[in-house]
Amino acid sequence: MRVSLVQLDVDPAVPARDRLAEVSALVRSRRGDHLVVLPELWLHTGWVYDGWEADAEGVRGPAAQSMARAARDAGVWLHAGSIIERGADDNLYNTSLVFDPDGTLRGTYRKIHRFGFTGGEAALISRGTETAHVRMPWAEVGLATCYDLRFPEMFRRILDAGAEVLVLPAAWPARRVEHWRVLSRARAIENQMFVLACNVTGEQGGQAMGGHSMVIDPWGEIVAEAGTEQTVLTAEIDPALVAKTREDFPVLQNRVF
Repeated sequence: MRVSLVQLDVDPAVPARDRLAEVSALVRSRRGDHLVVLPELWLHTGWVYDGWEADAEGVRGPAAQSMARAARDAGVWLHAGSIIERGADDNLYNTSLVFDPDGTLRGTYRKIHRFGFTGGEAALISRGTETAHVRMPWAEVGLATCYDLRFPEMFRRILDAGAEVLVLPAAWPARRVEHWRVLSRARAIENQMFVLACNVTGEQGGQAMGGHSMVIDPWGEIVAEAGTEQTVLTAEIDPALVAKTREDFPVLQNRVF
């Protein structure tokens, strides 16, 4: 299974329509991949909040439609990162979208853990309430986003739902990038699953972004890792390694909680 993580330099000064066109072209260029992953809030930016209210859209809005067309044109499964969604309740959510190679929306996930404590994301958007996963031809794929990474109990729920691969889009800052690297590997090790962690790079709202997107195997070994430049990180993974790892080292059988 060939996976590509698109690590983007999300410059808030670039108009959203231009970024949408660029990213659509990047997705279309990935024909031959099985799964393409984009980072968190690459269209709306994760650290500049001014436009969130005005730019929010539904899960079948213009950005989603563009991503659906790009997935269909490339013939790939596409985790399109996340958008600022305006829900039917008129609340805002940080919502991930997953499309199949026909461009059909196969899954959504509203971010549960919002970063910011008393400000930023935590003050501006509503939290999701349900974990999510998508069945792909090769594996059951669990969904999480950025700050979720710090809450291991959430990933036990994803594991118990049958996940063998975890996709984690993020807008994680450079000053905590070692936390990103350690926690991503920890989630892979403790749940014996692949982790596809796709971050942004560049600068947003005065914050340097961390990059270092990674593909991590069920033993916690880093299969591929990006640096701090915009790039497409591609790796071959074998989802069958999940079952073999769990059989060879059946630590999950000893869970009490």
